[in-house]
Amino acid sequence: MAVKNSILSMALCLTAVCLVCGAVLGSVYAVTKSPIEEAAAAEARAAIAEVLPEGGTISEALRADGMEYYESVADSSVVAYAVKSTAGGFGGPLTLMVGVLPDGTIWNTKVLSHSETPGLGAKCSSDPGFIAQWKGFKGNFSVKKDGGDVDAITASTITSRAYAKAVAQASALVLGLPAADAATGASVINTED
Repeated sequence: MAVKNSILSMALCLTAVCLVCGAVLGSVYAVTKSPIEEAAAAEARAAIAEVLPEGGTISEALRADGMEYYESVADSSVVAYAVKSTAGGFGGPLTLMVGVLPDGTIWNTKVLSHSETPGLGAKCSSDPGFIAQWKGFKGNFSVKKDGGDVDAITASTITSRAYAKAVAQASALVLGLPAADAATGASVINTED
């Protein structure tokens, strides 16, 4: 009988500890959820501002082909797009914010998140030469090793390919948007039935 009471008291004690821990974790989550979301939104706004030309009014988030993008409008015309694009890198998803002009030319890029190897693939967010090559880029989005125009990061071909793929996806999205003429950014109305 003493063993049953001992097991029952341990089970009740463990249940009470689990309930208290669960309540504490739930409270911490509730308290930190809003600041975390605000910080993520501020980081996204900063990335959007960094990849777009200055002077435009930035739209709310829009979606096409499963990707999130923003329009920068000046003088009633879309002058650029900021596209959130993700591709699979060596260590996991590589997410970028890519500034794209209406003709598909890359204005700028910014790494939002990655899980690449420190000192190798992680250089995609800090290597000045790798980052600078994307400004004004309009060419073959493959790395040179694959016959393209992109200089890969040394010893990080997979990461470089993922970065190039994410940028190419953003450019393709902009070129495929039905709401704007790729050359001028002017709205297009389809009158065909």
